[in-house]
Formats: sequence, structure tokens, C-alpha cells
Amino acid sequence: MTNFGKTAALVSVFCCAWFLAAAQLRAQDDASLADSSLPDAPDYAQAPAPEPTALAVAEAEPTAMPAAALQPEGRPDDPGQTQKPTVDVTTGVPEREATWRSLPGDVLHDQKRLWTFPLRVAKGHYLLPTAIVIGGTVGLIYADPHVMPYFQKHQRNWDDVNDVFDPTITTAEVVALPAGLLAAGYIRHDDREVNTALLATEAYGDSVVINLAMKAVTRRQRPADVAPSGNFEDTFFNGGKSPFKGSSFPSGHSTAVWSVATVVAERYRHRGKPWVPVLAYTMAVAISCSRITQMAHFPSDVWLGSALGYTIAKYQTLSPR
Repeated sequence: MTNFGKTAALVSVFCCAWFLAAAQLRAQDDASLADSSLPDAPDYAQAPAPEPTALAVAEAEPTAMPAAALQPEGRPDDPGQTQKPTVDVTTGVPEREATWRSLPGDVLHDQKRLWTFPLRVAKGHYLLPTAIVIGGTVGLIYADPHVMPYFQKHQRNWDDVNDVFDPTITTAEVVALPAGLLAAGYIRHDDREVNTALLATEAYGDSVVINLAMKAVTRRQRPADVAPSGNFEDTFFNGGKSPFKGSSFPSGHSTAVWSVATVVAERYRHRGKPWVPVLAYTMAVAISCSRITQMAHFPSDVWLGSALGYTIAKYQTLSPR
């Protein structure tokens, strides 16, 4: 099979498995919104409307509105205070707005909710998606020792792919995406682009904290550090002490790129730019899979890292406060 065929097969399997989990998450969100909707208004068709009285007419006369009432929702006078969620006029869905001043506090708020997520699962929320992610991770951990010898033996066959997705280049791409949006937003005076860049930065910060904490605990040996005739099974708690270099589980590149790509994709999904989600998620899948071909990560590292990045962005960073 050619390099193109191998890459296409790897990306296809990855996409199918992950978007199945994403579909389940979206279905649960839609069900939650339906359950929390307001009850139907009572039917007043049978009761005739009363004639308006002089007092009612006088009360209905327009009066001067205070300046505070004319302030658009979600845009307080103080640009530094945490802003209330606005409603997307295209979808009718509440959206978050972020500011530079609120960014550190928002990340701390996110961390509290992220680390207490198992408590919500214990109460019966997100059971199926959580089971898919955990089941996929466990299954891939068992499959890792059987998959990685192939990539170790045929690593030179992937040189063209690995050159395109060099780790330094992909890191720059992940950082450049929100930075480019921020610059474009300021130049074009587009508040939505600036806000999207800030939310992507927040998601990136959330993902880095979670990822480094898990790396420090698991200390999984990287595939590239296993000897050619070595054992790929005994890799947990055998890596380096530094979570920045010596630990593999989960993939930091995957977590970061999926967190940023998800924010960008979700913010532009219903705004007449269908190419934005396609481009963002394609970049995320390609960078994630390249971490396997480069022998930097096991498939289970990439799967869990991608799941964390998507979940952090979709269900925490973008969630209205």
C-alpha cells in the first residue's frame, strides 16, 4: 500500500471513531435543550380580549429608557469585567464572550469544572460518550504493542508525511491560528474574530494544564525511546520525569490542536463558511495522525488527547457562563 493509502486509511478510522463519539455528545446536548425549554403558552383563543381602558392606554405610552437599559447584552461598559453570554442571531444559541482581563480567571474556572467532571458522570450525565472515549482508550492501549512495531520497522516509508508535519511546524500552526484570528479581528475591527481568538487561547490553556498533569502522572515511555527489539507493552511509568519531553500519554499536540480547531469550527459552523470547520478538523486529524507516524505517540495517546481537546473546547470553553 502506498503512503497515501496508509495515511487515508489511518485518518478514516480515526475520523469514524471520534465523530461517532461527537455525534453522541451532540445528541445529548439537543435532548438537554429540549427538556429545559419553556412550556407552551396557554391557549387564550377562547377568551375574548378585554377592551383597553384609558389607564392601560396611558401606561402603554413609550417612556424614556435609561442608558444602562440600552447597553447591548454581553457588552458591559467595563471591558475588563466578565461578559454575559450573548445570543447568536444566526442560531439563537447563547455564546460566550471573553476579554484579556478575564482570561486567567476563566481558565481557573474551567479547571475546577474539568477536574470535577467525573462527579457529573457519576450523576448520570454523558455516560455513553464517556464510555466510548474510555473504551476506545483501553482498547487502543491493548492494540498499541501490536501496531507500533509496524511503524518502527517502516518508519522511513513515512518520511514525506513526517517532513510536512514536523513537530515544530505543527506547534507553530496551532499557535498561529488564534494569533492570526486576533490580528485579523483587530485590523478589520471584527469583534467576533477577536473573541474567537481569545476563546481559542483559553481552550489552549485549559488543554495544556490537563495534558501536563496527566503526563506527569502516567509517565509513559514514547515509542521512539523503545529499542528496535524492545517491548512496547511495558511503557507506562517508565518514561522520563519531565512531562514536557519524556512522557507520552496523552498526546499534547493532539489535545492542543483539537481544542483550538473545535473553537474555530464551532464559532463559524453556522455562519455561511462551511469550509472553516472542514479545514480546522482536517488540520486536527492530520496533525494527530502524524504523531503516530513519527513514533512520538501511541494510537491511544492520540485518541485520548484528541478526545480531551474536543471535549474541553466544546463543553467547557464554549459553554455559556
